[in-house]
Amino acid sequence: MTLKQLAARLVVFLFVIWAAATLIFILPHLSTGSNAVSALERLLGQDQPLWRQYLAFLGNTAQLDFGFSRSLYPTKVTTLIWQALPWTLGLVGVSTFLAFLFGSIAGALLGWPGVPRFVHLIFPPLMVLSAVPYFLLGIALLFVFAFKWNWFPIGGASPLTSYPTWTFTYAWQLTYHAVLPASSIILSAMGFWAIAMRAMMVTVASEDYILLAEMRGLRPRRIFLQYGLRNALLPQITALGLSLGYVISGVMLVEWIFRYPGLGFLLFGAITSYDYFLIYGVVFILILGIALSTLLLDFIYPLLDPRIRGGTG
Repeated sequence: MTLKQLAARLVVFLFVIWAAATLIFILPHLSTGSNAVSALERLLGQDQPLWRQYLAFLGNTAQLDFGFSRSLYPTKVTTLIWQALPWTLGLVGVSTFLAFLFGSIAGALLGWPGVPRFVHLIFPPLMVLSAVPYFLLGIALLFVFAFKWNWFPIGGASPLTSYPTWTFTYAWQLTYHAVLPASSIILSAMGFWAIAMRAMMVTVASEDYILLAEMRGLRPRRIFLQYGLRNALLPQITALGLSLGYVISGVMLVEWIFRYPGLGFLLFGAITSYDYFLIYGVVFILILGIALSTLLLDFIYPLLDPRIRGGTG
């Protein structure tokens, strides 16, 4: 990646962050006379002009200072976000990675000629799962495995009587409580990644370099991994960055259903209690996270595709 391309991506990233902060500032001012407007004016100084309030808001946002939570006063919004953020990062990060990994592998096998016929039996279930939203699948898993069979807890991230410690027991409790919410994300997203990867593998399998590799007598496993999977995976990486917003929005509902103490649970609590500053803080952090993830993928992509290193990609 050239310096010009790097600078262009950084400019886009900063523009997205500025636009998000500006939108968060403008929205409450559109509802004249509301509690949100009066609260925001009290925080920034109601006797000051709007442009001065805007500059003060941008300065506070740049420091990730969103004021105090109205429903949990005098706790600061930033404190609540930092407490919930690790739970969401753990759930979303691990679940998204596993869904991407398993779905891409399954789709690659489905689209590659010569695989055993029984592999194609997983295609119909994956198609069905890809059409089911995260939260609906979560409700189904909760009803069957928590209420009906009582195999897993109905909610929370750990037992109420447990205390956070760096022990295997506590780690197992966290994993046990995360099985159902993580499964709802993985099962639903796997179908999406598998279908997309299958389409790419079908296209890649007919490329000239695949035929050339076969004519050279390379092992089928090497052709599949090095020539097929690697090239078909590149558009998947791009799709991963574009779908992060959808993944995050779906996880919000999953966290609320399972009472998982992440940003989604925090956001829904803020909405029901009209905690405007907490809502703005969580939304801004989510936008910032998606923008950072997309920027990171922009940097990783040239490492995966040598054709665009230093070129016009």
